[in-house]
Parts: sequence; C-alpha cells; structure tokens
Amino acid sequence: MDILSLARFQFGMTTIFHFFFVPFSIGTGLVVAIMETMWVRTKDKTYLRMTKFWGNIFLLSFAVGVVTGIIQEFQFGMNWSDYSRFMGDIFGAPLAIEALLAFFMESTFLGLWMFTWKMVKPWLHATFMWLVTIASMLSAFWIITANAFMQHPTGYALKGGRAVMTSFPKLIANTQAWYEFGHTIAGAICMGGFLIAGMSAFKLLNKKLKEKNFFKRSLKLGLVVGLVGSIGVFVAGDLQMQALIEDQPMKFAATEGEKKDTADPAPWKVISFMDPKTHEDKFDIQIPYMLSLLSYHKPSGSIQGMDSANKNLQAKYGDENNYYPPVNTLFWSFHIMAIFGMAMLGISVLGLFFARKKSQLLFRQKWMLWIVGLFTFVPFITNTCGWLVTELGRYPWTVYGLFTIKDSVSPNVSVGSLLTSNIVYFCLFSFLAIVMVALVVKELKKGPESDDDEMINAPLSSEVEVDPFNKEAFE
Repeated sequence: MDILSLARFQFGMTTIFHFFFVPFSIGTGLVVAIMETMWVRTKDKTYLRMTKFWGNIFLLSFAVGVVTGIIQEFQFGMNWSDYSRFMGDIFGAPLAIEALLAFFMESTFLGLWMFTWKMVKPWLHATFMWLVTIASMLSAFWIITANAFMQHPTGYALKGGRAVMTSFPKLIANTQAWYEFGHTIAGAICMGGFLIAGMSAFKLLNKKLKEKNFFKRSLKLGLVVGLVGSIGVFVAGDLQMQALIEDQPMKFAATEGEKKDTADPAPWKVISFMDPKTHEDKFDIQIPYMLSLLSYHKPSGSIQGMDSANKNLQAKYGDENNYYPPVNTLFWSFHIMAIFGMAMLGISVLGLFFARKKSQLLFRQKWMLWIVGLFTFVPFITNTCGWLVTELGRYPWTVYGLFTIKDSVSPNVSVGSLLTSNIVYFCLFSFLAIVMVALVVKELKKGPESDDDEMINAPLSSEVEVDPFNKEAFE
C-alpha cells in the first residue's frame, strides 16, 4: 500500500457513496413534487397520502446525502491539498454559488415544505417542493461545472503553477458541463422513478396488503417517470459519448476495448477480455457495423485505438507518462451501464403496457413484480458505473492535460493516517448505509395506512384560514 493508492481509494469510496444519494434525492424529490401537484389539481386524497409517504423516504435520502457530502469535502482538503491549490481559483466560484445559492435555496424551501402543511394554501405548498427540486438540480449543475473543467478545461490561464479563471462565461458554457449535467439529471430522474416503482412492486407481492390501490398508482407513476428518465439518459449519453471522440479519444477507445485503430466500418465489441498489461484482446464477441452506427449514426467511420491515442498524448504532453487507463474496468463499467440503461427503458415500457387498465397483468404475475422490484437496485449500479467511466477514463490526469494524479496528493499525509481514515470512513459509511436501509424498510413496513389520519383529513388553508401566529397552528 502506498500513499497515492490509499488516497485514490478514499476518494473513490467517499464519492461513490455520496453519489448513491445525490440522484436518489433529486429523483425522488421530483416524483414527490409531481404527486403533490396531482393532488392539488385532482383533490384526490390518495395523491396526498403518496406525497407524504414517499416524501418521508426522500427526506431520509436528503439527510444522508448532506452528511456524506460533508465527508467528501473534508477528504479533499486532507488528501488532495496540492490539487486544491492548483484548482482553487477555478473551483471557488461554482462551489460558492452551489453552497450560498443552490443549497441555501434547497434547504430553505425544504424546511418550508416540511413545516407548513396546515399553514399555506396547497398550491403554494406544492410550489415549495418544486423549488426544492429545481434547487437540487441547480446544485448538481454547479458541482458538474467544476467537474467538467477537470474533463475539458476552458476559460483559464496558467499563472504561477496554478490554474486561474479568465472567463466565467466560458467555464459555464463548457460543452462537457452541459452533456454531463443532462446525463446526470436524466439518470437521477430515472433513479427516482425506478426506486418508487421497485419499492411499490415489493409491497404488492404481499397478498395481505391493504393499500393495493396506493402502491399500484405509485408503481405506475414511477414507471412513467422512469421511462422519461431512461429516454433522457439515452439521448444525453449519446451526445456525451460523441463529444468524447474528440475531447478524450483515449477514454472512448478504452470504453470500447479498441487497442488498434478500427476498420471502417467499425464493429462493436459486446464482450471483451483484455490483458491489462499488453491491452491485447484475449477474447471478444463483435457485431459488425454497430460501433460506427453508435458513434457517427451512419454505417461507416473508424475509431482511433488506444495505441494511437497514447502516441498522440505522449507527443503533446511528454512520453514520461503511460496514458493507458484501466481498460477492463472502463470497458465493463461502460457496457454494464449501457446494457442496464436499455433494460430500464424496456422494463418501463413493458411494465406500463402490462399495467394498463385493460390488462393489469403486471399486478397478477408475481414474477413480473419481482423483476420490477429488483430494478430498485439497478440505478445504483448504472450511476456508479457511469461515475467510474467519467473519473477513471481521464487517467493519469486529475485535470485533463494540466495536472496529474500523482502531483495532486497532499505532501504531508502518511500511509498510517490514510489507512486509519479509510477504516474510519468505511465504518461510518457502513453504519449510515445500515441505518438508511433500516429506516426505509421500516417506513415501507409501516406503510401509508399508519399515517396520521387526522392530519391527512384535516382541512388545509384553502378551506379554513389559520393564523400562523396562533399557538394552535403549531399543535
């Protein structure tokens, strides 16, 4: 074990765990906002009960996401101080805006949503949740803007061994930022839909369930949102991968497992096992023409291989570095992400087809409900795989073409301190995961039938005016 490996492991561990809950809260927050809007428009109390029930699970994900985000920021300063010094001027503006504007807006309106059920009109209360959702997406945008600079630097100059911002508009106009943002938000929407659809499917497996109509509606709405998110992921992912052909050809070649320049037209490798040292194929299965179709949307065109990309990078940045990324990890991460992404699109279409009023087959077949239920966990896998492709694909850079990983680590950390902090963080994350899962399971077991009926049926301010300064308003 060495300092660099331990620091990288800690960064990967903290970021992956944090990224479990970012799309979780964005996606479920959106679905809860839709549910409350449907209640405001239809006055159907089932939608109000759905809002409250799934809102509790959203709040759990938000709380854990905040805690893990704080830990992630702490390890940046502890393990990556040289990187922080190099990138401080670039990161400062977007991260300050994220904290002072987006997160402040998000937490403020979330508090209003939580504590004003009987104090404001229903349409205004629903607006609070929409503002929370918009703010969470804005928060994601500013974080992604900072990350996109690491992928494709724009609007900067190098002064005194540091990257200095020269144009804030160019920073936020970075094409990678918008591709990443679209892909991330679409993934979050997809995750929110499938989490609610999947958990509803697990509840519907119980024959003694009293609230079948409640969870059938939740499942259908989850599949609709999952379908919209899946289509968005497909479109945004396609645009982002096309951009990588020009911006990061090594990453693109590694995700497709191409050591040499491909033929024209290029075949697509469905399966590939490569030697991590020589990068030669040990075994692969190919589909003719498919890579050209996926890359250029036409049955012609070749792809630059890793060998050619490495030569070009050595010519541009020096031959002291090996620019090959971890090929097998990238190939399988990308393919797992793509395969499961298409699977979610298919499941959402088929699920809605078999859940329509004339059929209802989905609700009569346990094996179908099991499939939808198991897809609760798929978005966590796809989002993690996408993050691995994004971060590992630019090896050996932290900031592409400007600053390497080995130059980024703090000079004063030791193996002992990193090993200790890794163990502490791992134990903390394990504890948080156990608590999170336990609380979600508890909420699911309790079900909407355990909600406070008096609160649900109580007239809101659209029916009875309440003085917010009256002590009864807080009882």
